[in-house]
Amino acid sequence: MVVNSQRSKTNRFIATMAATALTTLGLTSLTAIAQVPLIQLDGSSTVYPISEAMAEEFMSTYDANVVVGVSGTGGGFAKFCGGEIDISGASRPIKPEEMAACAAAGIEYVEIPVAYDALTVVVNPANTWVTEMTVEQLQQIWEPAAEGVITSWNQIDPSWPDQELLLFGPGSDSGTFDYFTDEIVGEEGASRGDYTASEDDNILVVGVQQNDGAIGYFGFSYYQENRSSLRSVAIDSGNGPVAPTPQSVNNGTYTPLSRPVFIYVRTDALERPEVEAFVNYYISSAPSVVPFVGYVPLSAEAYEMAQTLVDERVAGTVYQQETSGQDIEIVMGLERTLTPVD
Repeated sequence: MVVNSQRSKTNRFIATMAATALTTLGLTSLTAIAQVPLIQLDGSSTVYPISEAMAEEFMSTYDANVVVGVSGTGGGFAKFCGGEIDISGASRPIKPEEMAACAAAGIEYVEIPVAYDALTVVVNPANTWVTEMTVEQLQQIWEPAAEGVITSWNQIDPSWPDQELLLFGPGSDSGTFDYFTDEIVGEEGASRGDYTASEDDNILVVGVQQNDGAIGYFGFSYYQENRSSLRSVAIDSGNGPVAPTPQSVNNGTYTPLSRPVFIYVRTDALERPEVEAFVNYYISSAPSVVPFVGYVPLSAEAYEMAQTLVDERVAGTVYQQETSGQDIEIVMGLERTLTPVD
């Protein structure tokens, strides 16, 4: 079963660094705010462990209430562009149709990269036959044409056993689903439908833990938290199998499943002192919190550029270069820091 110890471990860890981080920010409290403010986050389950850790320590120090939900990247953007939340976690960049929805509602946003994720393919530890897979084999398993057809492991490789293939993966509201289908299947959103789907990665973890013939995929943090009861699969994209590790993400060899993850904050929300303080805390604490919860931190330069985007209210996205009078040099500089080194 899943041992959800992330919260207590995170509290113990961050408590040792809170005073230093707050002093660096030049903030000691938000008691000047007349009422206890509410900050609302939702979105990606991949980003959730980071946001949960940030929210818990922020609330232990500031007079603020931070609510963190999990409805998937797509679900989070729907709420965000509908004006329901202040911040949306995303395991992929905002899509053009989501940008259009925000624009129609008059919502501008700052895109803030917070970590790298090594999207991880996992199997049950009882699986003794798979230690590595090619991108082509993953495509053969997950493409739409596999539905009801590829149902046994030996159909992928004749040397593997004639054992039922059970699949667990994110639902269609998940940015991880979007990213995986784009990179592995070759078309975003293209996937077989006969698998156990959920925007809650813990459900996927349990599914793989309880079924010997299972395979699944989700964010690196969920694998790290459950690595005693799951086994990761090395991915071969043409240059030999590479396991998901912080080192393989940093050196650009874990392809194509390395990716940056984000939070998006409304520019009007940033005018509220509690939201600005929370976002500043999030960025300044990320280098220490991100690896603790199981992801890979960005470079110091990337976090500095992200802070500049917030300070200067640079609205838009690095990936689409949708601008709102921002300094394009900052945006393009940030894009360079988010490109893995070959």
